[in-house]
Amino acid sequence: MLPTGNEKDEVKQSNEIKFAPILLDQLNINGKDITSDALHTQTEFADYIVSQRNAHYFLCVKLNQPTLFEDIDFYFSNEQRKADHEDEVSCEHGRIEIRRIWVTTELNDYVKFPHVAQVYKIEREITNKKTGVVSIDIAYGVTSRKPEDICAKIILHKVRGHWSIEAHHYIIDWVYDEDRSTIRMGHGPVNMTRLRRFAIGLLKSKGTKNISKQTRALNRNVRAIFDYFKMTKNSQKVCKA
Repeated sequence: MLPTGNEKDEVKQSNEIKFAPILLDQLNINGKDITSDALHTQTEFADYIVSQRNAHYFLCVKLNQPTLFEDIDFYFSNEQRKADHEDEVSCEHGRIEIRRIWVTTELNDYVKFPHVAQVYKIEREITNKKTGVVSIDIAYGVTSRKPEDICAKIILHKVRGHWSIEAHHYIIDWVYDEDRSTIRMGHGPVNMTRLRRFAIGLLKSKGTKNISKQTRALNRNVRAIFDYFKMTKNSQKVCKA
């Protein structure tokens, strides 16, 4: 029996968890900060980073670690205080975004997670400038960095940097559906990944902000592609002598 889509996703996630340390073994991460999404929020991985590689982790906490998530959620849901740091308002993609972070060491001896030195909550308040609709997004995380080594502001910026990388992988995985590609043999997978990244870079070089929308607009329309990239006479600027 062939595996279903959900079973394939589970296999992929298991492989990612298994091979993350193997990939990091090839790199010098001594003293470095390793950020990851919730998939890698595993006790073995955290211990590997700190104990074996002398590095530090910043890990997102979601419901794949239910006890850890519930403990952090309970703590911050019952604490009313001003954020330890608030980013300036940033305007992009028609949105106004405010990012706030709360950090604590009070859970260090309570939660059962190796080498935890700080627990944090990040709140993103997003306002759609066109509609005025406000949405709140909350994320929890843990880090092995101590308060004397790193402040709330730096934690927020490191997590923000990871989200930027995740956004790129999101485009690869969902817009170009890389995870479900059936190309498996020889150099095919590597070459297809290069082509996808080349396509994204090409669109960004033209100032495209919404890769998904622009890809749909150009999909299977050769003339539109030539016009968009100024590859036809009608789309080229006339050079005056």
